[in-house]
Amino acid sequence: MDLFFREEGSSGKEIVIIHGLYGSSDNWFSIGKKLGANFHVFLIDQRNHGRSGNTDIHTYDSMEKDLFDFFEKRQIQKAVVIGHSMGGKVAMLFAANHPEKIEKLIIVDIAPVNYLKSPEKGQYNQHLKILQSLIEFQEKSQSFKNRTEIAGFLQGKLGNETLVQFLLKSTYRDKKTRLFRCRINTQIIKQSLDEIIGGVNEETMLPLSPVSGYPVLFIKGDLSEYITNKYIPLIQKIYPEYIIKTITGAGHWLHAEQPNLFIKIVKEFIG
Repeated sequence: MDLFFREEGSSGKEIVIIHGLYGSSDNWFSIGKKLGANFHVFLIDQRNHGRSGNTDIHTYDSMEKDLFDFFEKRQIQKAVVIGHSMGGKVAMLFAANHPEKIEKLIIVDIAPVNYLKSPEKGQYNQHLKILQSLIEFQEKSQSFKNRTEIAGFLQGKLGNETLVQFLLKSTYRDKKTRLFRCRINTQIIKQSLDEIIGGVNEETMLPLSPVSGYPVLFIKGDLSEYITNKYIPLIQKIYPEYIIKTITGAGHWLHAEQPNLFIKIVKEFIG
């Protein structure tokens, strides 16, 4: 898959940023622009997201292969890889398979865990609710005159303004039909949700551990349930020399909620 990407900066260490579920390079544009003042930054759109192509296959193996192909096509020899959520799991798998490509690894608010087995079942149900809301939005696209109306519809379904503003980044008006569309391949994502939530877990990563050869930083939001204390022993077993930083007052989309602090932590880790 030939991934769409944005590029910021042209000198310094190369950074590749991989967005999470429902995201795109758009969601990381301001972060990428600020990092681009000191580094050469690539922001990719993963398959079935943003401006990259749609496909019936949405697995971590396929996304990891997409990332490897991106490195090859752009002739990136070694980079700092930043992955958020689903993108963090792609980054972990890619780094484990291709350690020679990794300068440093930054994992944002995700752990190498099968969240289908997690007691926080609300996460899975929340994802189903988000996807169903986006599917309904597309089915009723002729009803919306502007993004304000779309926001009102999603707010009524999801009741989370931060989440709604995040999802709106993936909506656009089709130039031919003048109807609003969604850049997320919602039907395929829904079909692949078990893989997205459960994949790249203990069974995947423990046989590859202990991971060494590149520094690893985990950044978590203290209001998020994706990296809790019960997952720390597993992270430590896989990444014995890991570092973890917590952003206070932030949830799962911490880079959007606390961008300045997020950038400060990233810059300090990269050096």
